[in-house]
This record gives sequence, structure tokens and C-alpha cells, in this order.
Amino acid sequence: MRPIVAIVGRPNVGKSTLFNKITGKRIAIVEDTPGVTRDRIYSDAEWLDNQFILIDTGGIEPFSEDVIISQMRAQAEVAIDTADVIIFIVDAKGGITPADLEVATMLRKTSKPIVLAVNKIDDPSKFNEVYEFYNLGIGDPIGISAAQGLAIGDLLDEVVAHFKELDLKEDDDDATKIAIIGKPNVGKSSLVNKLVGEDRVIVSDIPGTTRDAIDTPLEVNGNKYVLIDTAGMRKKSKVKEDIERYSVLRAITAIERSDVCIIMIDAEEGVTEQDTKIAGLVHEAGKGVIIAINKWDLIEKDDKTMNEFRNKIRANLSFISYAPIIFISVKTGQRVQKLIDLVNFVHDQNSMRIQTGVLNDIISDAIIMNQPPVNKGKKLKIFYTTQVSTKPPTFVFFVNYTEALHFSYERYLENQIRSRFGLEGTPIRFIWRPRNDDEEN
Repeated sequence: MRPIVAIVGRPNVGKSTLFNKITGKRIAIVEDTPGVTRDRIYSDAEWLDNQFILIDTGGIEPFSEDVIISQMRAQAEVAIDTADVIIFIVDAKGGITPADLEVATMLRKTSKPIVLAVNKIDDPSKFNEVYEFYNLGIGDPIGISAAQGLAIGDLLDEVVAHFKELDLKEDDDDATKIAIIGKPNVGKSSLVNKLVGEDRVIVSDIPGTTRDAIDTPLEVNGNKYVLIDTAGMRKKSKVKEDIERYSVLRAITAIERSDVCIIMIDAEEGVTEQDTKIAGLVHEAGKGVIIAINKWDLIEKDDKTMNEFRNKIRANLSFISYAPIIFISVKTGQRVQKLIDLVNFVHDQNSMRIQTGVLNDIISDAIIMNQPPVNKGKKLKIFYTTQVSTKPPTFVFFVNYTEALHFSYERYLENQIRSRFGLEGTPIRFIWRPRNDDEEN
């Protein structure tokens, strides 16, 4: 499980610039306008062989009654709750503001490690401006320039130093960890209660009742499981907030910890943009995945309804076409108990290892049936294939010329492997490595 680092602070102090500098990508929109980053943005990051997830948040403006600012503040609070380490960034040029003091007070109430970054120290002669920020009571400030990349390494050294203090290992490594994810109010907590047979999680019609991710142990036929119910909103707010934005961040931590993810989709609403985002997170993380269509009891049906609905799901979530779909009703219990059998099956598929000899026979047959592509007169040759890891199954192809590879041929080879071994419910990864013809000879 990778640590989560959240960058927080009031608007226009350089959070997105720092985010882009650390991740090496221009993911966050950078504009000299306070509040331009309205949604949390997240990315994989690495420093000194320490891998972590970095979150860029909307600015915290404690005293504003503006609806957008209030939404951003609520999102940042969720990020603070979810993060393992927090980077609190302030603006050296502006000095300490009342908003900075309020944010500092909010952060001091957490038990999370906090690293204070004083941004916009673009000139080393201005370093004395850093000392003012000791008054925030957060700890030793680190002067940086996110725009110029100055002292970012010092900042990250301090961030990753806190990782060794974190307990990121699961207590029960023998248990299959199941993340139940989806939009707020889709029935996640109700599903947990139905599976364990008792009311272990608060269930309410108010979206986002669950505040934090809740782990519930479960044992079925001697097999141990941990059900991870992801949280919705942190709290009810005076402003009408778009709470679906918050479920993505909550899902990240659950996905990271899980072996198998159950994506719950509301049968009455169908696939939404938020469902697509969550499914994309699962696919990128390489986890086993099941799509559970809940509230199926509320749908008027005939003999074609299920197939038509399944086809819509496949069309909207084509990138996880490998995921099994099950139609359930948590309220009536319809097919709920079949979920555990499906979890066991998907977990086995995600952990599958294929013998090298058998794998190369499949690839050889596939090449005979459909010759590899040609690029600039040079034909792709596949010399050898081997599986290097599981969870998800990952295969390395040694080839002569990677430039000749086309995504359609990669998809063809994936389909050939799946047709032989199934690998239902799991993504598979291909790695292409160049190798000279002379080496093969």
C-alpha cells in the first residue's frame, strides 16, 4: 500500500505548480487566479525509490461564503482526512494571512505528519522571509520555489522521512481484501451489512453518511475476508456540494489496499461519469474487479432487459470489458451471496501464473494465425514471452523492433491469452523489450 500525500493551503499559493513539479507532468491546471483547481487531482509520484500518491487540492479559504470556495474547502478537508502526510504550502511574498492561521489551526488538530513549505522563495537572498512562518506552530518551514524547482528535493526528503512512521501493512495478510466502491448512496454500506448478516455499518438515505473507510471482517466457509466500505462526504454542509467528487479520493485508498474491487452501480441511474472514473482507477491499479448492478429489483424487466443493460455497461466501460457483471438487490438479497464466490474466482484469476512453455505455444499459434505488423518495411518479430508477475498477470515480450507494434495487435494477443486461460475479472499487462535478431541467433 502506497502512502498518500496531500498538498493543502489557501488559494493561489502554488499548490498546482508544486504538484506538477513533483509528478513531472502538467496535470494540474496552473493559472494565476485563486481557486482555479476546483477538483482534487491525484497522480503517482516517486522520490528516492519511495512510491506514493500525490493529491493536489482546491484551496482552503476558511472565511469565504462563496459556494465554489466552500466546495473546495470541503474537498481539501476530505484530502486531509485521507492523507498519510500533508504538505502545507504558504506564500512567502504574502506573509502569514488570517487564512493561513486558520488552516494551521485545522491542521494542528490532525494527528498527521505535516511538512510546511514556504513557496515563492525565488531568490536565495529572500530566505530570511521563511522565519516568519515559525509563528504558524506547524514546525520547521522549508523555503522552496515550486516554479523554479528550488529545494523541492529537500521538501521531498522531509516528506518521505515520515513514511517509515506509517503502519501501511494489513494486520491479516491471509484475508482477501474486498473494496466496495461506487458513488455515494449506491448501497455500499447496505451490502456490507447484508454480507455479514448484521448492521455493522450505519445506513442512511442521506448520501455520504459513512465518514471514514470502515473495515469489516468476514469469514465464509473457513475463508477470511476484509470488507472495505468506502466513505462518502465528510459531513453535511450548508452549501449544496457536489458530493460525487469526493468519492474518487475515498476510492483511491480502498483500491490501493484491496485484492478485489466491487464497483457498485445504481441500476436506475446506469453508468455515470463518476462510475467511469472509479472504474478507471481500478483498471490502472491492476486489481481484480466485479461490476455489481444494485437495485435491480426496482427495474421493470422482460426477457431482454438484463442483456440490454449488460450491453450498455460494456459499451460505457469498454476498458474493463474483462470484468464480470452481476445483477443484485441488496434490499431483497437477490444474488448477494453469490458475490463471495465471484470474489474468490476473480482473485484466483488476478493471481494466475502461466507456464512459460505453454505461454510461448499460445503466442506462436497466434502469430501463425495473424502475422505481426510491419512498420517502415520492418516486421515485428516476437522472440520469447514470459510472465514476470501476478496481481495483475504481467507478461514481457522480447521483440526485435518495438516501433512496429500496434495497439490492435497487442489487443489481439491479449484476446488470444484470455481465450485460453480466461483471466476474467483482471487486467493483464504487457511489457515490450527490444532485442536484436543476432541475440536470438
